[in-house]
Amino acid sequence: MTASPATRTPGLRRFRTERPPQPERCELCSVPVEAGHRHLVDTEKRALVCACTPCALLMEQPGAAAGRFRTVPARYLTDPPYRLDESAWDALQIPVGVAFLFRNAALDRLVALYPSPAGATESELDPDTWTDVLGGSRLAELLEPDVEALLLRRTDGHGECHLVPIDICYELVGRMRLLWQGFDGGAEARAALDAFFADVARRVRPVDAAEHRLNEGARP
Repeated sequence: MTASPATRTPGLRRFRTERPPQPERCELCSVPVEAGHRHLVDTEKRALVCACTPCALLMEQPGAAAGRFRTVPARYLTDPPYRLDESAWDALQIPVGVAFLFRNAALDRLVALYPSPAGATESELDPDTWTDVLGGSRLAELLEPDVEALLLRRTDGHGECHLVPIDICYELVGRMRLLWQGFDGGAEARAALDAFFADVARRVRPVDAAEHRLNEGARP
């Protein structure tokens, strides 16, 4: 005979009740963090970790945590005079229209990755080729190891290159992996990709303008 609601055990009721989602927490001090929180790069584990604002600011200080954790900056830069032409893309041999590169401090070289149905896939191209192609952009000189990336995209024969926080690149990888369908990703993945780059376009600032603001802020 089926038990009435009054005779069901409290344990069963707890089992049947959906638990609310647990809030994300800072992985250094365990306090809850809000949406849009900062990230750190754990250089030992080669992983991103969530951080509250005080911990992110602390890890920006030289020597903090013996350099293990590095705060991901929030800057978005572009170099308008620099162009990735068809010959550059052919040299890079990227099998898809999007890739990002970061300088791995431990390996002391550029690492190139691109989104795929399996996640972030590393390019097997000689790192010297990436340096040859991107060496003409000031963005490559400004790139902070481990925490920033050069984000590349090719659309209709046009190439673009931006300096961005590395965490948004892995956010893009996760989104593409979730939405990818078929050989070319499918319409939903392409729409998400367009929206992602539209947001990047709203955020980027030309290198010259960013340097001017920095110099203005440094004046007494």
